[in-house]
Amino acid sequence: MKPSQILLTASLLLAAISANAQHSLTQIWASEASLPIPESVLYSAKDKILYVAQIDGKPGEKDGKGAIGKVGLDGKIINKDWITGLHAPKGMGVAGNKLYVSDVTDVVEIDIKTGKILKKHAVEGSVFLNDLTIDAKGNIYVSDSSTKKVHLIKDGKVSTYMEGLNGPNGLLAVGSDLLIADSGTLKRLGTDKKVTIIAEGMDKSTDGIEQVVPGEYIVSCWAGVVYYVKSDGTTQKLLDTTADKTNSADIGYDSVKKIVYVPTFAKNGVVAYQLK
Repeated sequence: MKPSQILLTASLLLAAISANAQHSLTQIWASEASLPIPESVLYSAKDKILYVAQIDGKPGEKDGKGAIGKVGLDGKIINKDWITGLHAPKGMGVAGNKLYVSDVTDVVEIDIKTGKILKKHAVEGSVFLNDLTIDAKGNIYVSDSSTKKVHLIKDGKVSTYMEGLNGPNGLLAVGSDLLIADSGTLKRLGTDKKVTIIAEGMDKSTDGIEQVVPGEYIVSCWAGVVYYVKSDGTTQKLLDTTADKTNSADIGYDSVKKIVYVPTFAKNGVVAYQLK
């Protein structure tokens, strides 16, 4: 065999090993269990902080108990009640100096610098707004798991972007596409509104989506399962805490340090895992 053939064979072998490499999650820390029903975690590289949406009541009730807290990247709780007076806050996204949060039937706009609520965008006909994502143009997408729709807020105007889904929760804007975690299936929605299935067969409680690299994603499921998903349709179970009845709701992700932040919902805390 010629040296060039040996190099080619070795290169192909390494590529095959890389393609089939198994990933893992190793726990780094766990916060105190003093965050009342944390549903979503948003990692902010700019602020070097975790924003945590806390329901502190029933997920669909307008009871005024909900809050957004701040947690350090070391797991220490900085301010549990940074923003109060919400109902059942869930998905979050940042555009400029504003934090947007889904809250039952409204998308709440918050000034990050002052910590004040600026506006509430009412989503007409909504019942259970869940996850939220913001694209590079500042367009806000929010899912309604009850009405099986995805809504769009563009230039302050609310419209229905997609309907007829099974039970949409997790959303992630990737370029001009929108990824949707829809009852155990990860879907890609193009600007032409055509749906492509990326992967299926996951736990039906699919919740959060984060991109690791183009074509590879972390998908969490509320029941306590976290998957590594590839665009070729393969899924690998990274975490399963269902036996402990520990949930894994809407995750946050540090793409530089490859740390996954998991809100444990009923266990009232956030757990950080190193992705390998």
